[in-house]
Amino acid sequence: MTHVIADDAEALATARELAGEFAAEAAARDAERRLPEPELDRLSARGLLAITVPRAHGGADVSARTVAEVFRLLAAADPNIAQIPQSHFVYVNVLKQQGTPEQHKFFFGEVLNGRRFGNAQSEAGTKHVQDYRTALVPAPGGGFLLNGTKHYSTGALFAHWIPVLARREDQTLHVAYVPRDAPGVTVEDDWDGMGQRTTASGTVRLEDVAVPDDRVVPHHLTFTGPQLHGAFAQLLHAAIDVGIAGGALEEAVTFVRTKARPWFESGQERASDDPLVIQRAGELAVKVRAAEALLVAAATAVDAALHTTGDDLTDESAAAASIAVATAKAFADPVAVELGNAIFELGGTRSSLHGLNLHRHWRNARTHTLHDPARWKIQHIGRYVLNGQFPPRHGLL
Repeated sequence: MTHVIADDAEALATARELAGEFAAEAAARDAERRLPEPELDRLSARGLLAITVPRAHGGADVSARTVAEVFRLLAAADPNIAQIPQSHFVYVNVLKQQGTPEQHKFFFGEVLNGRRFGNAQSEAGTKHVQDYRTALVPAPGGGFLLNGTKHYSTGALFAHWIPVLARREDQTLHVAYVPRDAPGVTVEDDWDGMGQRTTASGTVRLEDVAVPDDRVVPHHLTFTGPQLHGAFAQLLHAAIDVGIAGGALEEAVTFVRTKARPWFESGQERASDDPLVIQRAGELAVKVRAAEALLVAAATAVDAALHTTGDDLTDESAAAASIAVATAKAFADPVAVELGNAIFELGGTRSSLHGLNLHRHWRNARTHTLHDPARWKIQHIGRYVLNGQFPPRHGLL
């Protein structure tokens, strides 16, 4: 039976407990490419995937700050497990914004019962990341038919429902919520990335998939006015990167304390007393703590825009939230990559042994931070600071 979490405090306590469990086998899961379906079942059963369901529908409706901290905790333990439900929370949010009352009742009930959303969003071989060619066309007997091929479909292999981004004949963007086992749906476990190896971010093929009218949400309407869709989605990605950095720092510190040797010129008996190791550890800790602080600031800005303005979200409040999230992610991305590399700098030669699998931190950071370029976030931050220019409404800020 699926537990229903009551509030923010319970959500955080549950995340800490599960993160502790997941960390124990993280290195082995990565080395063996052991897909974490049992761990995802634990997330579902403990109610952690339903924490953003509105209170009116029986959920805890926790703050963005709590969701970000949940993701940070999980990512510090195993960023693969953290990345898999990122799309789940994003597409719960899509329903909150554009779903009908009937869709709310049905899908929020599904989520509270432990059902998971995956994603079928990105496409390979198109002009750019938002050039979606998957087609949603009217079916002769009513409803729609869905055809297309999706790549990088994180979560789809483990999902009960796969939200699919597709275009209607007029090129408007919609989300079709499709059962994982629907006729015409094929999910291929062909993800072969160097990092985030167990996210199963493979291919989804859709061939004349029948979709009823009441399983389609007009996503394009999200971007006709001020919106926090992009800020919320990017906040979760930033939390994953901050978690990777924190997890790498923790493992580096443990390695230095227990396994590393001091450099002979230091005159110390322990690596942890080597003054140059101490200096570098301090520098890295400052960067990780700064990334964590920026994540909290970003989540607080999202909450302020959500709850202070209510139904009157403005361009100003939405822009402030988006810029705060962009700032957190632009800072966290290089920090996560640096920490994944610095674990060897602190640990010395023996830390590079393949059997320890410490390189998973760098591989995970380098792979996940490729999701969207931080350099464009810096551009939008600069335009906002210098000229008061609001960021665009495209869902990636």
